[in-house]
Amino acid sequence: MRRSDRNFFTNAGMLTVCGLLSGVVVAAAAFPAVAMSGLAAKAGGESFAALPSELRKATAPQVSRVVAADGKTEIAVFYDEFRSDVPLKDISKNMLNAIVAAEDHKFYKHNGVDLKGVARAIVSNNSESNGGQQGASTLTMQYVRMSLSYSAQNFQEVVDATEDTPQRKLTEMKYAMQVEKELSKEQILQGYLNQAPFGNGAYGISAASQVYFQKKPKDLSVPEAALLAGMVKAPTGFDPTTPTGYPAALDRRNWVIGNMRDLNYITAKQAADATKVKLGHEAKRSGNGCAAVKKNEWGFFCDYFYRWWLSREEFGKNTYDRERRLKSGGYRIQASMDVAATASTRAAVADQIGINNRDALLLAAVQPGTGRVKALAANRRYKLDGGPHPQNKLSSDPKKAAKKIRGTYPNTTNPLLSGGGDITGYQAGSVFKMFTMVAALENGYPLPYTINTTYQYKSSLYLDSGAPAECNGHYCPRNASQSEKGPYNMWSGFGSSVNTYFVPLEESVGAEKVVDVAHRFGVKFRDPHDNDLATKYAHDWGSFTLGVSSSTPLDMANAYATLAADGMYCEPTPVQLISTMTGEKLDVGKPHCKRATTADVARAAIDAARCPVGDSAQLGSCGGHATAAGARYAVGHPIFGKTGTTDNDKTASLIISTRSMTVAGYLVNPDYQNHPYKMRHDVVNPAVEKALHDIMKGKSKQQFKKPKSTKISVGEQRDIPGVKCTSVEEATSRVQGAGFVAAVGAEVASDCPKGQAAGTEPSGRTIKGGFVSIQVSAGPQPGSAPSGGPQPGR
Repeated sequence: MRRSDRNFFTNAGMLTVCGLLSGVVVAAAAFPAVAMSGLAAKAGGESFAALPSELRKATAPQVSRVVAADGKTEIAVFYDEFRSDVPLKDISKNMLNAIVAAEDHKFYKHNGVDLKGVARAIVSNNSESNGGQQGASTLTMQYVRMSLSYSAQNFQEVVDATEDTPQRKLTEMKYAMQVEKELSKEQILQGYLNQAPFGNGAYGISAASQVYFQKKPKDLSVPEAALLAGMVKAPTGFDPTTPTGYPAALDRRNWVIGNMRDLNYITAKQAADATKVKLGHEAKRSGNGCAAVKKNEWGFFCDYFYRWWLSREEFGKNTYDRERRLKSGGYRIQASMDVAATASTRAAVADQIGINNRDALLLAAVQPGTGRVKALAANRRYKLDGGPHPQNKLSSDPKKAAKKIRGTYPNTTNPLLSGGGDITGYQAGSVFKMFTMVAALENGYPLPYTINTTYQYKSSLYLDSGAPAECNGHYCPRNASQSEKGPYNMWSGFGSSVNTYFVPLEESVGAEKVVDVAHRFGVKFRDPHDNDLATKYAHDWGSFTLGVSSSTPLDMANAYATLAADGMYCEPTPVQLISTMTGEKLDVGKPHCKRATTADVARAAIDAARCPVGDSAQLGSCGGHATAAGARYAVGHPIFGKTGTTDNDKTASLIISTRSMTVAGYLVNPDYQNHPYKMRHDVVNPAVEKALHDIMKGKSKQQFKKPKSTKISVGEQRDIPGVKCTSVEEATSRVQGAGFVAAVGAEVASDCPKGQAAGTEPSGRTIKGGFVSIQVSAGPQPGSAPSGGPQPGR
């Protein structure tokens, strides 16, 4: 069968409408419903009146934008189709005129269907001499077609809305006539321009204006509007950025300009001037997602936000639905990221270590009382390292390197700071001692609770067979220095990070209670082995207090922020406000806080935690014990915090907090955690100190609050029995009998005979169950008379 024969039968319905063209067109124009019914009979037997006429309400996919906490700095955009709807008032009059001139000269005269155009198209499309199909769709019909496609609920509906058949044309006509009854011409133009594709990833006039001209649609000139209007018919064919599309785009632009002149939208001079304007060759596609953040240093925060969104059930049943919601929902997300704080943390990192270093310096900043994540920074470029010329070096782990596996430097998109995927975290060391201190305070152990420590402690409770700290099957941790021994309380023990203070303290309190505190303070236990210990064997986890569980800087920044917030744990969140396209504000991501411990416990723990970072306790004495003594001076505000190292210094960490900001820093090797070399605190400490100093610059200095109850800071006091000038054995028996822990201390000058008890330290009163040292007399000083016998207590 010849082509013309096939076209004849294909368009039989339309020929019925037109009849003998000499008069039926006029009748059809006067009685469109009757004419359409005849067409419907030939197209499929269904009456025209029975065709659906009400369009299913659906919004075309919209760009979601993420801005910083300042509400204006754009971090990233997410989209399936790069589109942002704009109202008609924000679209140039030139653009409205141009699209009519390009697509539908009679737009303001017809009722949605141009029957004369239909007839003309039929004749042209059935002509042997016609080189291609001629359309007859009005702007309204095109708007209907796009709306049907976007509201389709399955693949077949998409096909039905777009395939070239008489049935589709009929459906469009019926819908178009109804749309013209319900919407004004201006509303139809607005809907059309917001949905139309313009090529190079631009959907809708707002995106097209940005991609091709980097301006808003209200600012489009005549030649710019003419170009865009001319592209709608065939965005690829009229693409000015391609060698073949450029001349076609130029010709069509000038053709549209001529139409605008002929329709009296512009003068002849304006048309002549417009055609002289040089047509550009470039289009600037907008980046999509976190890999295209406006500044690379924002990438890790963006990644944290993206993973957070995909974890929220409020946005869909599964990650696929949630991602589609983000990339098509047109949300405006005001993130928690502080631009200045992020710049400060990244600069502090850069001062200490470069992006080509195998070690990763990771900093996270969290706002106490809200959980809002203010900054995430690392000495890495947030970038996929792939393609034919990867930049990353082979992994520093010899086993991985042997398999040609590359490391994570200088480029990575792994969530190094926040965890997720293969990143379960890093052992942070002694920063976990805070959980033991909180558990002890919750269970009645006051800040001055004293333990007479030894350099190495042999646990009678915890077994550790085969582990590094094992001795004869028992857990036997050591201190960092052999000089660290003797009596320590929470101030001095935390200040000097004495392992053999915190392990027996954990024994007394119960390791399961310490692990529970960590749970309440937000530690995630992502590592399967850690999670198994935490959920099944927490009571036997003797090394937990020394920070052997994996964590991330974000986890621990938020844990210490819980103390700063008077014991209120707030889920970490990357957002401040989420708004829909209609301006509705969602509750998702707002601060979600719950009490993790009492305010008094939090305040007491902070008082002891001021010691490690060189600040002064308000309730007791740090006694000069500090592992980051210069931090208080460097930050310039009242602070608390803790340093941390793991076995053989495989990691180094520091957390410092004021009342309004907490910064945690980890120095780790994310590719090879069991490496043989040492991490240095002179890298991580200055970075954390500088970051917090810069973030707090210009802010008021806020002192920490004291507990309302004095019992937590002084304990339940008991009288110490008198032991002066008794035998050491007798003195020890008296002290132990009174419920104290007794130990023989140093010799002191005394008027008691040499070798007898000279007194106690402390003397008078101390906490119930506390440590009491028996002072041994070195004999009377020259010229003093010896005492005659046992004396009452002093």
